[in-house]
Amino acid sequence: MASIRVALAQLNMVVGDLAGNVERVLDVLPQVADADLALFPEMTVTGYPLEDLVLKSSFVADSKKAVEEIAAASGSCALVVGFADTGPQGQVYNAVAVCHEGKIVGVYHKRELPNYAVFDEARHFSPGTKPLQLFEIAGVRVGLAICEDLWIPDGPIEDFVAGGAELLVTVNGSPYDDVKFSARQAVVAATASSSGRPVVYLNLVGAQDELVFDGGSMVADPKGNFVARASRFFEEIVLVDVEVPDQPIVEADLEVVPVSSPVLRDERLTPPIVTPLSPEAELYTALVIATRDYVQKSGFSDVCLGLSGGVDSALVATIAADALGADHVHTLLMPSRYSSDHSMTDAQQLADRQGLGSQVVAIEQAHQAFHHLLAPTLGDDLPGFTDENLQARIRGVLLMAFSNASGWLVLTTGNKSESAVGFSTLYGDTAGAYAVIRDVYKTRVYDLCRWRNEQEGTPVIPENILSKAPSAELRPDQRDDQRLPPYEILDPLLEAYIEGDRTRSDLVADGFEKELVDRVVRLVDLAEYKRRQTPLGPRVTTKGFGRDRRLPVVNRYLG
Repeated sequence: MASIRVALAQLNMVVGDLAGNVERVLDVLPQVADADLALFPEMTVTGYPLEDLVLKSSFVADSKKAVEEIAAASGSCALVVGFADTGPQGQVYNAVAVCHEGKIVGVYHKRELPNYAVFDEARHFSPGTKPLQLFEIAGVRVGLAICEDLWIPDGPIEDFVAGGAELLVTVNGSPYDDVKFSARQAVVAATASSSGRPVVYLNLVGAQDELVFDGGSMVADPKGNFVARASRFFEEIVLVDVEVPDQPIVEADLEVVPVSSPVLRDERLTPPIVTPLSPEAELYTALVIATRDYVQKSGFSDVCLGLSGGVDSALVATIAADALGADHVHTLLMPSRYSSDHSMTDAQQLADRQGLGSQVVAIEQAHQAFHHLLAPTLGDDLPGFTDENLQARIRGVLLMAFSNASGWLVLTTGNKSESAVGFSTLYGDTAGAYAVIRDVYKTRVYDLCRWRNEQEGTPVIPENILSKAPSAELRPDQRDDQRLPPYEILDPLLEAYIEGDRTRSDLVADGFEKELVDRVVRLVDLAEYKRRQTPLGPRVTTKGFGRDRRLPVVNRYLG
C-alpha cells in the first residue's frame, strides 16, 4: 500500500487581488514543503466567484501570469493552484495548474459548470474538453477535479477511476448554507466507497459579497470513513498521510504525467480532530465571518448601526462586535415620541455590556419639522403609514450622515421574515451597505441571541430584549403581531414558499390555512420591488433573496 502526504491549504482569498492572493500562497509554502501534494482553493489566484471579471481579457491574462509566479516558486511539493485559463478561440476556463520544481507540469479545466442557485458558471466559463490526465505524484496516480465535477454522475470522476486513478482530489469554492456541509460529506463518502479510492476535498474559506465559504476540508478513506478534517470557517493548513491501496494498471486512454517519485518517511502524521459545530454555532460563525470579510475586504475598519432596543439590532451589533472588535462598532440610539423608556434603557445596557460606542440623537425635532413641511399639502394627520415611514427615513438619513462624516460603513438590521413580507421602509431602515441578518428568519434571530448569551458568564444581550414583544415603535402601543401573524406561524409558511418554491395551492394542501396563505403570499410577491433596492447580505439558507431567488417584480401568477 502506497502513502502520499497531502497538505490541505484552506485559505481565504480576495476576489481580484491577484498580487495579494499570490502572496498568500507564497507565505504558506514553507508550511507545506514537507508534503508531496498541496491543494489550494478553486480559483486560488483570482478569488471566487469572479462574475463578469472574466469578461475582461486583461484580467484573465494577469491571472495566468499570477499562477506562473507561484509555479516559479514551487519545489518538490506539487502545488495545485486555481486560476482562469484561456483557449485558442478566446474561451475562458475555470482551471487548476499542477506546479512542480519551478514550472507548470499540467493544467486541468473544469468540465461540469454549475448553473443553478447562486452559480452562473455557464455564463462565464466554457466547459473543459481537453483529454483527461492522471498526475503521478509520489508514485500515486492522482485524478484531479474541480468542485462540481465531483457531484455529477457519469462525470470526470468515473473516467478517472476507469483510467486507473489511485487517489481522487478535488479543489472547491463551495458556499455555505444551513444544509450544505452534510450534503458535501455524503458526496465525498459515497464517491470514496463506490470507487474504492481515497478522496481528498479542499474547500475555500471566507466570504465574498453574499456568499460565505465555510472550509470544512476533509479526507475520506476508500471505505468512505473520514480520516482527517479541517476546521469550519477559518484558515488552516492540515497535513495528512493518505494511505492509498494499490490499483491495477488498466489499459485506458488517459495520459499519466510523471511528477514526483515516492518518498519514504519513518513517521505518520496524526490527523487533526475537529469538534462539530452546533447549528447555532455554525450559523452565528457564518454571519460573523461574512460581516468581517465584507467590511474589511471593502476597505473599511468601522461600522455603525441604529440600536433600537429590539432583538434584531441587538443581534447585528453583537455579530459586528465579534467580527470587528467592540472599538470598531458605533451605535446610534434615535428615540422618537413613540419610543418606550425600556427600549432606550435596553439599548444602552447592551452597548455598555459589550463596550460599544453609543450616541443618542433624538429625532423629535426633525419629525416635527417634516410635519410642518407636509401639513399644507397632506394635512395635519399624515395618511396611512406615511408618519411611520417618515420616522424610519429620518433615522436612515442620520445614519448615513454619521457614515459620511466618520467613514463608517452602515449595517442594516432587518431580518428575512420582515424582508419577505415587506415589513420595512425603503430609504429608512433599509438604508445602508450590508444587511447582516437579511437571510435569517425572526425565530432564528431569537435562537442565535440565546445561543450567544450562553457563551458568556454574563449574557451580552439583556434578557428584556429577548422577552418583550417585538415592535417597531412607530406609533402608540405598536406590536409586530398587530400587522403580521406571530413569527412562529409566519416563518414556517415563508420557508415553505421561499425555500420550498411551494405555490398557494401547494401550501394549502400542506395544511396552512387558506386565508393566511393568500395574505402572506401576496405580501411576499408585492415586496419584490423593495428587495431589489435593499443592501446585499450573507446568504445562509438554501435560497436567499438576491443571487438565489430571482422572481419578476411585475408578476401576476397566483398559483
